[in-house]
Amino acid sequence: MSSRTDTLARRGLMLVISSPSGAGKSSLSRRLIAEHDHLGLSVSCTTRAPRPGETDGVEYHFVSPDRFAELIAEDAFLEWADVHDHRYGTLRAPVLAALESGRDLVFDIDWQGGRQITDRAAEDAVRVFILPPDLPALRARLQGRAQDSAEVIERRLTRATEEIAHYAEYDYVIVNDDFDRAYEQLRRIYQGEQLRRRRLPGLDAFVAGVMAGRV
Repeated sequence: MSSRTDTLARRGLMLVISSPSGAGKSSLSRRLIAEHDHLGLSVSCTTRAPRPGETDGVEYHFVSPDRFAELIAEDAFLEWADVHDHRYGTLRAPVLAALESGRDLVFDIDWQGGRQITDRAAEDAVRVFILPPDLPALRARLQGRAQDSAEVIERRLTRATEEIAHYAEYDYVIVNDDFDRAYEQLRRIYQGEQLRRRRLPGLDAFVAGVMAGRV
């Protein structure tokens, strides 16, 4: 007879977290991953150069524009998009392998990527949009990061209004006006979605065993 763990084997999920740049999705994602052993970050490919402190294969797989184009031609991406003058994409094969093994993945991506994942793997996706409390707060956060020039910050703010317009495409929306409260909301969403019936392929057998007195 199978053990309870075997019977209740779970299919992994894709936690898609999107927001305008600076709204907090990366910080929220990192904390969620740090506090949940079965959750990892989906590492995207990008054509942009590494920022100080970034390591190839950790934050991103850094590839040339030509290599990225080759991967598109090979249909190797689950999703990809042009964002802020660079390309970003998620390789399909490692994601599917993770889900089949019961591992969950966070996708720190924009709405374009979120839409593609929904189109191609809706049953495995949970979509969360992070909103800033207002645009002045978003500007302050971007300036406080000290990662971008004033020109880049203005471009990001202009793009933010376009990105926010896609909030209705998501399953959940969190306003990040208080980081700890926003994190608690995200944690509850993730833990609740793990228990969805469709993610438990062995549940029918388990229930049958309970009813028959075998468990």
